[in-house]
Amino acid sequence: MAETKDGSIGRGLIEKWALGYLERFASSAENLRRVLRRWVRRRTSDPEIARQAGTLIDELVERYRDSGLIDDAAYAAGRARNRLARGEPLRKIAAGLAAKGVDAEDRAAALAALRETMPDADLAAACTFARRRRLGPFRRGPPDRQRELAVFARAGFARREAEAVLGCADPEAVTALLASDRC
Repeated sequence: MAETKDGSIGRGLIEKWALGYLERFASSAENLRRVLRRWVRRRTSDPEIARQAGTLIDELVERYRDSGLIDDAAYAAGRARNRLARGEPLRKIAAGLAAKGVDAEDRAAALAALRETMPDADLAAACTFARRRRLGPFRRGPPDRQRELAVFARAGFARREAEAVLGCADPEAVTALLASDRC
């Protein structure tokens, strides 16, 4: 990654970094801004060059937003769907989106979309989590209810969801739980 002869970081270099990052990862505008600023800090210790690069980064991010290359609402919706499918509770999904710099409005819209697709998204996530971690009806060894409740709690699930999944006798009961009115 080339710098100019005077050590400054120009528009072309920042754009190269940004496009390279976006080729590999989906990103929110704020996350892209943070990544690019971190790369600038690693490249230079001159505060004036860093300030100028920060201005260029802000302009670039706004240009990408205006052109549709970065869409925080679509990013939030996709990331929320993927994390729910991996078995994460809505509370943890919201925190993860906030950490990636997604604003409150886009986070709320993404979570509302999840709630529309399934009335009890947290219960569905808990069932997926139990299957992935081999807890409750998916366990292979002897039951250890306290340990399993602790695993659910550390993952961010409420006791209601953990109890519902752990109360199922077998995987078919989990399927029935998801098909019932509770989910």
